[in-house]
Order: sequence, then C-alpha cells, then structure tokens
Amino acid sequence: MTEHGTDRRVRDPSLADAIVPLVTLVVLIGGSLRLFGLDALDGPIQVALVLCAMVAALIVLKNGHPWDDVLGAGQRALTSITSALFILLAVGALIGTWNLSGTIPTLVYYGLQVLSPTWYYAATAAICGVIAMSIGSSWTTAGTIGVGLVGIASMLGMSAGITAGAVISGAYLGDKLSPLSETTVLTAQLVKVNVYEHIKRQAWTSVPAFCTALVLFGLIGLFWGPAPTDAGDTATELDALGDLYWITPLNLLPLLLLVILSIRKVPASLALMASAIFAGLMSVFTQYDVVRDFVADPSLNPVLTGIRAVWQTMATGFSMNSGIGDIDRLLSRGGMDSMLFTLWLIIGAVTFGTILEEFGLISRLIDPLIRAAKGTGRLFVTVFVTAFGLNVIAGDQYIALVLPSKVYRAEFAKRGLAPTNLSRLAADSGTVTSPLVPWNSCGAFMGAVLGVSTLVYLPFCFFNIVSPLLSVVYGFTGFRIERVRPAPADADPMP
Repeated sequence: MTEHGTDRRVRDPSLADAIVPLVTLVVLIGGSLRLFGLDALDGPIQVALVLCAMVAALIVLKNGHPWDDVLGAGQRALTSITSALFILLAVGALIGTWNLSGTIPTLVYYGLQVLSPTWYYAATAAICGVIAMSIGSSWTTAGTIGVGLVGIASMLGMSAGITAGAVISGAYLGDKLSPLSETTVLTAQLVKVNVYEHIKRQAWTSVPAFCTALVLFGLIGLFWGPAPTDAGDTATELDALGDLYWITPLNLLPLLLLVILSIRKVPASLALMASAIFAGLMSVFTQYDVVRDFVADPSLNPVLTGIRAVWQTMATGFSMNSGIGDIDRLLSRGGMDSMLFTLWLIIGAVTFGTILEEFGLISRLIDPLIRAAKGTGRLFVTVFVTAFGLNVIAGDQYIALVLPSKVYRAEFAKRGLAPTNLSRLAADSGTVTSPLVPWNSCGAFMGAVLGVSTLVYLPFCFFNIVSPLLSVVYGFTGFRIERVRPAPADADPMP
C-alpha cells in the first residue's frame, strides 16, 4: 500500500517486530534494576523507557511509516496523560502546603493517639477504602490520607511498606466500587453495561478480595507487628508536634474542602490545587510561627513572608529541622519539583506504549493469544495476561483497561459470555494491577507520594493481588459467570 499519494509502502508488523521492543524492555529494565537497585527509579529506568520508545520508533520507520506519524503518536501519548501530569503537580503542591498548614501533622497527632499497632494495617486499609469510595479516586486518597497514615506508621514503629500496601489496597477497593470513579465509569462505557450493574459484578471479586486483605493485615499486626517496646514512646513525637504547630481540628479544613469538591465532581487536579492553595493561605493565620521560621527572612513583612512561604512550599516543598528524625522526615516533603522524576517516568512509559499500540505491535502479539484461548478459563487468563502485560509494557492503566475491553468484547459475545464478565475482568486485571508496576503511571505515583518504593510495597498489596486471581478462578470454575445468547461469529455486538 502507499501513503499520502507517495511511493512509501507501509508493511504490517511481523511477530519479530512485536517481540524486539519487549526484549529491549526486559533487558534495559532488568539491567537498570541490577545495576542501581531501588535507585533505578531516580533516572536509569526513565532512560531505559526512552530508549525502548526509540527502538519501537525505528521498527515503525522500518515498516514504512513516516516520522511525522511517530511524532503524532508521541503527541497523542502526552495528550492522554495531561490530566495525570496536572494531578501529580497538584499533589506535590498539596503535600507541601498541608505540612505548612499543619493538616498532615494534625492527622498524625490524632492518629498516634487513636490507632493501635495491633490493628493499624487493617484500619489503614479500611479507612482508605471508605475515603476512596466517597470521593472515587485512588490517587487522591493515597496522596492525602495515605501520606498521613504512612507518617503515623513510621512513628509507631510500623512498616512503611506494609502500610503503603494497605493504603493502596483500600484506595483501589474504593476506586473500583465508587460510581464517582472515572475508571469504573469508563469500563462500563467500553463494554456497554450500566455502571451500577458493573459495580455489582465487581463486588463479587472485590468484597472477598478485600476481606482476605483485611484478614492478612490483621494477622500481620497481631503476630508480626512491633512489640510495645519496639514501637517506641510516642510521647516525644506528640509533644514535638504540639510545640511546633497549633494542633486544632481547624487544620483539617483543607481535607474537608477536598472531600466536598471531590463529591461535587470537581476535576481532581482543580480540587487538589484548590485545597493546596487554601491550606497555604490558612497557614499564614493559624501557623504563622511555622511560616516565619520556614522563610527565615526577617527583612520581609508578614504579608510577603506568607506569600513566599506558600509559593515556596508549592514549588520545592516544606522542610522542618526540629532535631527529631521522625518528625523531620515526615514533614520535609512535597513540592511540585518532587514529582519531576515521576513525570519523566510516566512520559517515557506512555510514549513507548502508545507507539506499540497505534502501529499494531501489541495487536500482533494479542491475536495469537485469542486464537489459542479455547475454553472460558483460558480466555480469562488471556485477558488477564493482556491487561497486566499492558500495564508493564505500556505503563498506563488506561491503555491496559481500554485495549482489552475493545479487543475481547466481540470474542466474549461470540462465546455467549455476558459483557459484565469482561467489565469485571478488565477492571480486576487492568486497573487493580497498575500500581504494582514501578514505571506504570499508577505505580510511579504511589511510590512518589507515599515515599515507599513500588518494589517494597508490592508484596503487601493483598487486594490488588487477590482480586484479579479471583476473577481468573471464576473463569475456570464457572462461578458467577453470566451467559447470554452467543452472537454470530461475524458480528460486532457492541459497535
């Protein structure tokens, strides 16, 4: 075939074309982890993903596509993550101003007095689950309440990795079961089912998976949690927080504002930024001593001191030098610049994934999988492998959610499988597993805001591991598998 009236001949990708980028990804990611360990996320993996995108681009050029097509794919990749980029920057600003205003210190102060180490992990998962279902966002939940819960864990002598796993387990339960969640609504739309019917079907795997997670978190806290002597005396931390900040429920107003805006369906980036700015302005009136000490410039009047403090915390984060290590590590965080490595990671991953998707390299791998999936159980495994594989390869949960929903919906219809089976399986396999991949946009976000490497919290994301496994088991056993009249083999039942 020719393109744009020229003699350029465009060829379909071969199986080797599709495999080469994957081998490149495995070699470069594995090499970066081998050489740099957990520090690989601070640059080496980003370089690896950019190189993988270039390898994919070279294959596309070899097949006859012009460079302008590659540039167009890159532009569409960046467009697809615009919302995520603004959310990341807003969360960075929010963490900084919430520390300045005393919002996070107040959450920690009250949490230290209420939460017991014995049931801390289970309580963390439950709290995040309730919040996420209320606001419909796993990212917002982790970037706000999750940050405070991880901070409390460090002061109680608890594991930050297990706590992060509990935060993510709860956040993704709420994200899956909330009608306010954009991924939940998107999944229902893709397979043409009512969103509330979709949520009901998701509950068949989500509820038992979360109950399993709660039991495991409870057992860990009961048998492997810190002994009272190991947890340390938190009185010093409580006194320090009380001395450094004016601790009052008023400090939680930025959190209340965020919840209200989220419930009213204000876009996440705008809601987060509004809460960040409100917290910064409030800090000038409620925490002026903290503001003044942070700026440390006596030549400025109170108004300029407040403006500089808010602006600086939004840009480069807040820092505290109290002399107490746990306090300083908890509060010295945030700022938009703290998200730059994460942005770099997401840009590289999504650009690579978009090139693979748009030029047929992913489809070249998927088509043989569909033909090989003879039974329902094998078909369910194939959907899971595809969605999770896209989270790894494409680095974006939306590609991992949208592509399997589009590719497999006709196959489900031809086999007489109700579309709700696919919507549940796609959400379990694509959305829920996304934070388990370090270079995926969700894994990068969770690691950045919680301050815990993805590879550290991954083994403790019990909900995110059990939920897709249950979906696959249902496929083999026939449990909760709904059937309809098979569609004709040549029909697309859901155009």
